[in-house]
Amino acid sequence: MKVGLFDHIERSDRPFATQLDERIEFAQAADEAGFYCLHIAEHHASPLNMVPASGIYLGAIARATKRMRMGPLGYLLPLYSPLRLAEEICMLDHMSRGRLEVGIGRGVSPFELGYHKIKHEDSREIFVDSFKCLNAALSGDTFSYESELFNYKNVPMPLRPLQHGGPAFWYPSSNETGSTWAGEHGMHFVTNGPAARARVNIDAFNAALAKRGGAARPKAEFAGGAAIGISRQIVVADTDAEARRIAEPACAQHHANLTYLLRLNVGSDLVGRLNVPVAASFDDALREGTVIAGSPQTVIEKIMEQHQALGINYLLAYLMFGSMTLPDSLRSLALFRSEVMPKIEGL
Repeated sequence: MKVGLFDHIERSDRPFATQLDERIEFAQAADEAGFYCLHIAEHHASPLNMVPASGIYLGAIARATKRMRMGPLGYLLPLYSPLRLAEEICMLDHMSRGRLEVGIGRGVSPFELGYHKIKHEDSREIFVDSFKCLNAALSGDTFSYESELFNYKNVPMPLRPLQHGGPAFWYPSSNETGSTWAGEHGMHFVTNGPAARARVNIDAFNAALAKRGGAARPKAEFAGGAAIGISRQIVVADTDAEARRIAEPACAQHHANLTYLLRLNVGSDLVGRLNVPVAASFDDALREGTVIAGSPQTVIEKIMEQHQALGINYLLAYLMFGSMTLPDSLRSLALFRSEVMPKIEGL
């Protein structure tokens, strides 16, 4: 099982410039620790995500790291010009010397899409059309594409990806519809939420992927050729009590950031469209398995339980979140590297 690193880069009480310096230092530590890939979320108008222009941040990460792969998880395609995004992808692939992984999505938050004048009910159609157009733009030295939304004719593409065939596509989903779409298109896949719900999504992905015949761009490092991952907030400390001391307030801050737009839009008809699993309390999150916090042995046992229950080959560890400080995060990362990773990478 491969281990990746996930981050929203939430707003904290530190100056944002300081926070960026801390995150780059943390990414360098993860690079040294042998993490497979750093995946960055994209959100807008929310303290949940302070790097809504993920390509800018990833350009800095590309130059600060050497081995770890990186990418958005994912670009919200309804908000982009496919031509401009294709050019950005090519740039980042070269800046990272071929380490780019491209996550895509339609946008889970109707509020965020609405601020950009995109109706949530239209977003899936826009997303699918944009994905087809983006693929065309990445496929040759010129491209043409015509639909109701996009019209390009004989556009020169002097920028080409460094990776042969271009970077692989990833799709994160917390529902069966998106999980099935990811499998049908041979994506690499990550889900979240309580273990029971994650199992439903993974089963939907696997069924669609098997019917398709496999990943569009297989990766030999993942059993079966496709990454099948779960995202989890993880805190490792010397004792269970110390891990809880760090994780509980951090999860509370994360929960506040995650639900910020819901609270801001109380009474909106769009509230019912935000289908994101949110645990009611820290103890509920521990029981559901969305948060794993404890000593190295506790964390190992919980990860092994989820690996067996879900059949994953990729763990996306969210190791610095909410109110966590850099020293606490680096200590957790060091313990994860020295005590946890050696036990789980062979799964």
